[in-house]
Amino acid sequence: MPRARGGPKTRQRRKKVLKQAKGYWGGRRRLYRTAAETVTRALAFAYRDRRAKKREFRALWILRINAACRAVGLSYATFMNGLRKAGVQLDRKILADLAVNDPAAFARLVETARAQRAG
Repeated sequence: MPRARGGPKTRQRRKKVLKQAKGYWGGRRRLYRTAAETVTRALAFAYRDRRAKKREFRALWILRINAACRAVGLSYATFMNGLRKAGVQLDRKILADLAVNDPAAFARLVETARAQRAG
């Protein structure tokens, strides 16, 4: 039986990998085996980091909200609990944005949270 050489499908598959490796340095761009390893690794990192990004942003938002709360003498947990009891349904992303860009609006939310705590 004759040896099977790289036909159209094989070439297609290899071209696809090399196209994904565009911009890599040296053999990582030109040599199929090295490029395939690098592309596989890059895709794995991309998948992992799309999920990590969400965690990192949530942590950043919590940090900003906490800093703004501490500035007015309230803890993050007390603030969030007060908002929940008051029925305020703003997510952490919006709260962090208000804390940074609109301190007056954030102060009103702090008062709402405080009122729930006292009441």
